[in-house]
Amino acid sequence: MQVSFQVFKSSTKSWTDLCGEAAAFASEKGKELTLLAILTVALPALALAEPAKAVKVTVLSTMLAGNPGGGIGEWGFAALLEVDGRRLLVDTGARQETLLRNASELGIDLSDVTDVVLTHNHSDHTGGLIALRRELARQNPRAISRAHVGSGIFAPRPNANGSEGNGLLPLKPTFEGLGGVFVEHASAVELLPGVWLTGPVPRPHPERNWSGVGQVKTATGMAEDTIPEDMSVVVDTEEGLIVISGCGHAGMINTLEYARTKVRAAPVLAAIGGFHLLAATDSSLQWTSARLREAGLRYLLGAHCTGIEAVYRLRSLLGLPREAAVVGAVGSSFTMGKGIEALALAR
Repeated sequence: MQVSFQVFKSSTKSWTDLCGEAAAFASEKGKELTLLAILTVALPALALAEPAKAVKVTVLSTMLAGNPGGGIGEWGFAALLEVDGRRLLVDTGARQETLLRNASELGIDLSDVTDVVLTHNHSDHTGGLIALRRELARQNPRAISRAHVGSGIFAPRPNANGSEGNGLLPLKPTFEGLGGVFVEHASAVELLPGVWLTGPVPRPHPERNWSGVGQVKTATGMAEDTIPEDMSVVVDTEEGLIVISGCGHAGMINTLEYARTKVRAAPVLAAIGGFHLLAATDSSLQWTSARLREAGLRYLLGAHCTGIEAVYRLRSLLGLPREAAVVGAVGSSFTMGKGIEALALAR
């Protein structure tokens, strides 16, 4: 049984995966693992099904700076997720030094954050990866050492001029050379207790939240780049689901509905991050708001590509109070049980 404990030491596997790995490992060793043995060894993994109790999400990269001297704005996105004493970074912003500077000015230490989720390949979400790994590893060798990505993220995206349009692909060898590893996910998985990664999101609704001109290289040739690897982070709480999106290229409603299917059929407590509604028409926003109302949305912290006007329109259409639907700014945050801290500029 001693060797079996090693199978379960990774917190990035689902309960089903852990049990399967234990059985496969035992089979390779010519041993049997009874159900009781599996439960005994994997019992800590049962905690993965527990709802999160303390949750805070802080925006570290977006277009607006929330307070004077509290970071700088850029066209990009990143957020720090803190759940029951654990921390996870979602995206890394655009410019190499922005996240490091913003975290410093906000008094946030990222050196104990080991894992980062990269929601998709675009450079305004991956640009800070190398600088973060290089700088923070000086304080903690495990800092930003594991990057979770969706399947297909490394597909080449050639531009018309022949340059590489995939913002992550050129960074891959450097990150790995610095001791970092990429973990690809083809489906939903529980990364931490109560914290899920959707994996690539199915798209039953026709939300076309991408450029329409980008191309991706596939096994059968060039095709329209719909950013198929786009994924989001979902926190399961007793009050409902908290969804953190980088750009929402899969569609805001597609993402939220998929989260409710794969994690739990609970109301959506909060939607945070970029949802690519900046160019949405009035009719599209009306359709979106109707679906959000059905999902029970209570808080919207719309940053990055959500669009300022789109946030205000959704707030009006949903009938949310001013403090519950806010344009995201650097340093703004959502805390479960308290709501949104908008900061001076967006308040």
